Amino acid sequence: MEGEEPVVSLVDVLEEDEELEEEASAVLGASDAEHCSYSQGYVKRQALYACGTCCPPGGAAAGVCLACSYKCHEGHQLYELYTKRNFRCDCGNSKFKDVTCKLNPDKEEMNSENKYSHNFFGLYCTCSRPYPDPEDEVEDQMIQCVVCEDWLHGRHLGAPVPDSVELQELICESCMNHHQFLWTYAAHISGNERPLPDAQVQGQDGEGPKEEEPKGACRLKELQLIGQSRSQSGATFWPSGWRSSLCTCSDCQKLLLKAGSLFLLDEGEGKSLERTNQSADPLMSALDRLNRVQQLELIHGKYNDLKTELKDFLQRFASEGKVVTPDDIRQFFEQQQNRKRHRANGQLYSA
Repeated sequence: MEGEEPVVSLVDVLEEDEELEEEASAVLGASDAEHCSYSQGYVKRQALYACGTCCPPGGAAAGVCLACSYKCHEGHQLYELYTKRNFRCDCGNSKFKDVTCKLNPDKEEMNSENKYSHNFFGLYCTCSRPYPDPEDEVEDQMIQCVVCEDWLHGRHLGAPVPDSVELQELICESCMNHHQFLWTYAAHISGNERPLPDAQVQGQDGEGPKEEEPKGACRLKELQLIGQSRSQSGATFWPSGWRSSLCTCSDCQKLLLKAGSLFLLDEGEGKSLERTNQSADPLMSALDRLNRVQQLELIHGKYNDLKTELKDFLQRFASEGKVVTPDDIRQFFEQQQNRKRHRANGQLYSA
């Protein structure tokens, strides 16, 4: 009936395992929870956290790896940044006053190639608001731009969010304007189910597909000759495989290198987008209402232990023929959090 709490069965819970593992992969990548990643240099992609206790707003931005978030910043105010590319752990360097990394104390003062944004102070989107935002009562999804890696509200993209957004990649309007050549590709690729074939580009006067491009020809210039009808405003959404349609001639590679966006040619760099605030599944809707710390407790580190305990907790409902509500799920995590606070060597941090 309308207005009733959504319910789930034990079968629904057991079927969440694969989705939780996929979520863990998206949030944590291949991050190591035991060893600082500093010795690996600028890691291609890793989970990062910013410490609001050690580096509060108004100071220098800094990011720490997954292991350091546990070992060096226990009990601190941590901002979860999900995964970011080409970043070296800052923990214990000159940005941290009176703090030495417990896992790797021998670090250079600065990591000059790291890039920072307002995310490192717990702010997101063009509205520069925290997530979750206690003052925002509008239900919305947060989507990550694959270029700047900021998270943006769907309503602030300046473009409608497609139904299949989880299968596409987003480039925000700001990044499109900083990479003007992407508007040309967007007019021919964005929204298509398939990327443009390598050897078939429509001629300027509609005379049909051209012959196979000569070796070394610039695909971007070919598209520019065709022209474009797409309005250069708003965010753009790109279908799976779109990176393979980018020109890789020497001039285009130089263009991307100068813009610091050579990673766009790496098809393996593309990752599926996440929607952090919407779900059609009742259990996942309940989990979405929890804070990110509680969600991460489920999907990393002690994932298997928590999964077993959650199954045991819900088994009681199954044996008694009761349904599970979001409040029941929330109560389970509150009990877990209270137990953790009373452990002598527990890992406790807040977001």
